[in-house]
Amino acid sequence: MTTAFYTHPACKLHEMGFGHPECPERLIAIDAELNSSQLSDHLVHREAPLATEAQLALVHNEDHISRIRQHIPVSGYFQIDGDTSLNPSSWTAARAAAGAAIAATSAVIEGQVNSAFCAIRPPGHHATPTTAMGFCLFNNIALAAQHALTDHGLERVAIVDFDVHHGNGTQAAFLDDERVLMVSFFQHPLYPYSGAEASSANMHNIPVPAYTDGKAVRALVEQHWLPALHEHKPQMIFISAGFDAHRDDLIGQMRLVEDDYKWMTRQIRQVAQQYSQGRIVSCLEGGYNTSALARSVVAHIQAMVEV
Repeated sequence: MTTAFYTHPACKLHEMGFGHPECPERLIAIDAELNSSQLSDHLVHREAPLATEAQLALVHNEDHISRIRQHIPVSGYFQIDGDTSLNPSSWTAARAAAGAAIAATSAVIEGQVNSAFCAIRPPGHHATPTTAMGFCLFNNIALAAQHALTDHGLERVAIVDFDVHHGNGTQAAFLDDERVLMVSFFQHPLYPYSGAEASSANMHNIPVPAYTDGKAVRALVEQHWLPALHEHKPQMIFISAGFDAHRDDLIGQMRLVEDDYKWMTRQIRQVAQQYSQGRIVSCLEGGYNTSALARSVVAHIQAMVEV
């Protein structure tokens, strides 16, 4: 399979202060691991375009978009909430992250590549249509999925989210939208303290306790995710690829390892091959132990590329 790798230099310029876990070093570590594993040679490298405000409006309202743009500081930081802030490069970085997801979606649907991984930051799955939060400014994966529906005419898509945190923003964007199936697991209780409550029929979000390991996650994938995906028959699959459920990542307390991410990706790829012409777009979300993150991303992409 031909897999594209989308990123943009601005994604390494957005930062939120010394010691913040969502830092540029995350992408630097991924680059280094891709090169040392020689996986980089198997990828089609593309620089992301910047999303337009009209594209951001596929998911986000005008007030939200304007609030981010208008509060970009000339220097220093503008604090959005307790753990999310803007620096002078954040507007460009956020548009690049969204632009990567959107461009990757078009490239896959148009048959330029079979699948794509977007090495982007800021992440996105906590950003609701109206609010930036949880390190996230715009919801990259929701924008990609909506782009596939609105601009490419797809009728059914699926979003798989294996970040340790619930993708509350993605759920808010597509709640009760029967065209979009969302499947996820997440540690609970844990930020943003949502997702465990009863939801709509198109949301299969499964809370799990701290210290859940790969064996338990594989069982829930087989028992819950896969039946829902087969019933939905998505024409394209989007992945919110957070790697903070890794046992070495101290943001959460789950116990996954690289082989678990590779196994999950293979299950997703098999569904995509059956219903979606193999079409997958994956976007980086969490993962804050840079070594575990980089190793897990390589395992994830290896399963997409079949190397």
